[in-house]
Amino acid sequence: MSTHFEVIVIGAGISGVGAGARLRGAGIRDFLIIEAADDFGGTWRANTYPGCQCDVPSRLYSYSFAPNPGWTRVYAHQPEILSYVRRVADTYRLREHTRFGVRMTEARWQPGPARWLVRSDAGEFTARFLIAGAGPWNEPLVPDVPGLDGFPGEVFHSARWNHDYDLRGKRVAVLGTGASAVQFVPAIAPDVARLHLFQRTAQWVLPKLDHRIPKAERWAMRHLPGVRAAVAGLEYRAMETLGRGFRRPELMRGVQALARAHLRATVRDAELRRKLTPDYTIGCKRILFSNHYYPALNRPKVAVHATAVDAVEGNTVRGADGSAAEVDAVILGTGFRILDTPLAGLVRDGDGRSLADHWQGSPEAYLGTVVTGFPNAFMLLGPGLGTGHSSAFAILEAQLELVLGAVKTAREGKWAALEVRADVQAAYNARLQTALAGTVYNSGGCRSYYLDTNGRNSFSWPWSTGRLRTEVGRFEAKDFTASSSEGLRR
Repeated sequence: MSTHFEVIVIGAGISGVGAGARLRGAGIRDFLIIEAADDFGGTWRANTYPGCQCDVPSRLYSYSFAPNPGWTRVYAHQPEILSYVRRVADTYRLREHTRFGVRMTEARWQPGPARWLVRSDAGEFTARFLIAGAGPWNEPLVPDVPGLDGFPGEVFHSARWNHDYDLRGKRVAVLGTGASAVQFVPAIAPDVARLHLFQRTAQWVLPKLDHRIPKAERWAMRHLPGVRAAVAGLEYRAMETLGRGFRRPELMRGVQALARAHLRATVRDAELRRKLTPDYTIGCKRILFSNHYYPALNRPKVAVHATAVDAVEGNTVRGADGSAAEVDAVILGTGFRILDTPLAGLVRDGDGRSLADHWQGSPEAYLGTVVTGFPNAFMLLGPGLGTGHSSAFAILEAQLELVLGAVKTAREGKWAALEVRADVQAAYNARLQTALAGTVYNSGGCRSYYLDTNGRNSFSWPWSTGRLRTEVGRFEAKDFTASSSEGLRR
């Protein structure tokens, strides 16, 4: 069995599947996808919590080269998205390129032979090119709460939901009020005996314009491409309109007024409404969408603790404000290691220094895709590409254009290695940070996962989706240093 490939892709989620499909479409067959899990799906395989649903319209949350006219809801639920991703993988025959149950332990650049050595728990592989497709929503963030590891009841993260544990009749504490919690809290609230929601920071929540798509509309989507394009175009323009507000915070007043009206209409209790009202500009943190979250919090058996958790003592969860709750189970809705992804500690340059060593707490890349010091390596959904208004698929596909352009150029030029120039990366990131300074992400008055441990925004893209497609989706050879058997060239 071969252990050397032209391309190795790490991860078989939407990034890995997209990379594999585009490689095959470009006529490249000598590639391997390695995946620690037992099937395709990534975050949509891992997140199976009750109520799990996308917050991007389904028609935009798909590959442009594999449209799905059969979405059953405006915002698809997890099983339907997972089924779609796996169907695309099978359509492009990616199973024959994929080894499941293989966990990468290290990827190291070897300057001499100009190749990547990938170590795993299933042995070693080598490749000319490395595509890291593990994504930022991969590793659950478990808070460092004193006493949590000694809690005698059940503890699990929303991304590792324990379906064998029956929540009916249980006293449950939920830590965190992010995008996952606003979906699973309404799903479990009717069944539990008591639910204690610990909210460190209030979140802005907008109503979700969701509904089941009628069969007639699905027929039109399938058989009338013009209708599908028109509807997707309207949804795209609506999201881009919201995106202008992220870049010009003063435009968010109307959106914030809508969120405040949604809160006022669904939460009658003034004290609860006060707890749920954020003190920052909408968009500074990720905007949440739900028609069911606020009604769930109105239930008499639901208590909202507007505080961080200070400690866990036996069965008691204690808030920093002195409140306490005795519970049988703790569910962590605390999100993911977005900016300190474990992958950064596993990918190493020719001197053995990891991405994390290079970044020192502030991830950066050129166009969110390539990093100086790491030749022939590409990162999908990397730093500086996150938006609050567009689909991850749009970002991913722009990056794949750059990746394929680089691979094609290297092949045609018989170049052994391509590496982004340090001055190009530095200039790009300086421009990125300057543009971010005026956005709501940086100036909205909150602390979010967009900001890294150094207080720098290493997550967000400060411009439009159209500009992202244009800038990111283009390989420019002049931005790279290329090496061949004849030596170094630019």
